[in-house]
Amino acid sequence: MARTSWVDADSNPDLDAHVAQLEHFTKAMADGVVDKNELEKQENNLVAAMKAVESSLSDEQHSKVTKLLAEVTAYSVMRTLHELAQAQVKSLKL
Repeated sequence: MARTSWVDADSNPDLDAHVAQLEHFTKAMADGVVDKNELEKQENNLVAAMKAVESSLSDEQHSKVTKLLAEVTAYSVMRTLHELAQAQVKSLKL
């Protein structure tokens, strides 16, 4: 199986294709509302994936993956807040 990069040609994070392959995610997003059960299922999937990977990593790899997870989380929160702020500004202009 060919490896798909996490970064696009312009050095931007590009995980959308990977996320789109998560059937449970696309189903949860289909109605535009994430309910408590869907969020709980995603949390369980995340914990399972973390446990599956964590035990197979060397200390150096674990450190790098920990940093990666923290950066992805920070980016996700910041991007969401930025997009919400932009939407709010746009709605005020209407």
